[in-house]
Amino acid sequence: MGTNESAGPISSNEQDYSAFVGTRAVSATHSFDTAALERWLREHVEGFAGPLSVEQFAGGQSNPTYKLVTPSRSYVMRAKPGPAAKLLPSAHAVDREYRVMDALSKTDVPVAKMLALCEDEAVVGRAFYVMEYVEGRVLWDPSLPGMTPAERAAIYDEMNRVIAALHRVDPNAAGLADYGKSGNYLARQIARWSKQYEASETEPIEAMRRLIEWLPAHLPSDTGEHVAVVHGDYRLDNLIFHPSEPRILAVLDWELSTLGDPIVDFAYHCMAWHVDPVRFRGIAGLDWAMLGIPDERSYVERYRERTGFSLPGDWNFYLAFNMFRIAAILQGIMKRVTVGTAASAQAVDAGRRARPMAELAWSYACKVR
Repeated sequence: MGTNESAGPISSNEQDYSAFVGTRAVSATHSFDTAALERWLREHVEGFAGPLSVEQFAGGQSNPTYKLVTPSRSYVMRAKPGPAAKLLPSAHAVDREYRVMDALSKTDVPVAKMLALCEDEAVVGRAFYVMEYVEGRVLWDPSLPGMTPAERAAIYDEMNRVIAALHRVDPNAAGLADYGKSGNYLARQIARWSKQYEASETEPIEAMRRLIEWLPAHLPSDTGEHVAVVHGDYRLDNLIFHPSEPRILAVLDWELSTLGDPIVDFAYHCMAWHVDPVRFRGIAGLDWAMLGIPDERSYVERYRERTGFSLPGDWNFYLAFNMFRIAAILQGIMKRVTVGTAASAQAVDAGRRARPMAELAWSYACKVR
């Protein structure tokens, strides 16, 4: 899997849109033979009937996402980038996204229904899959403006319920026993993102250098007690909520999912309580009680009640690691700015946040007892 340019509670996409909100005409880079796709859909998607028109979702996600519109219903298609893109061998694995959502559809985790996977790149020039189009709300601001305290509390409790449900899924029972490597998840993640940062460094960031040395030397001794399906990017705007109820209809964007440590995944989700609303789209510094948003301690305790998991080691370590990971992703965006493959103002802005995020990560590392 390749790195995803969305960086947790940070507004770091080159275009600040969800992958499933707002469409535009299909760009030349990501265009394909619509007639060929329509012929394939007639054969492989039950009940499909054209004529077909295609729109592209406006997000900056690495796997282009399309809305397929017919007179009777709409669908969503996720595909590898077009043939002109230079892809890493393991990047943009749409087959993995299809597999994990298809498996989870038989559990308590809300996902869009998978309809068809095409690994034959001869059809439209790239692999793709098709899923149902889920109508609902994608919420961007974690302070949830315009809601009552009770409505905010319900939204946060629902987020907590669903990530707990995901981490309670038995990978073996779900048919996902081989969905990721077993053991040493946190050590492998530290090594991966260290390498990612070093490959994309455009100027020295002292905090990153310290973290690359410090993190592997301070691993909690009792990590890895649980192995779960981890999402890798579980955050508010990767969820589709019911149009009027505080109920999640689908968890989106499984590109970074694998088997791993659920505590690491949950701590990533909890970063929102520690990063500010202006630079990183978090909720640090807000009056949570007045807003109806639970404090982090209460939120963590509710997750523990739902999963039965203990939280090994020092919580600050998990926060420091996840902030380090985000800084590495942001630095990757800055590298693409410097080589000319990411030229938008949003990309430049995101890249500039690598240093403050790294420095925040180091400040949390210094809190570890």
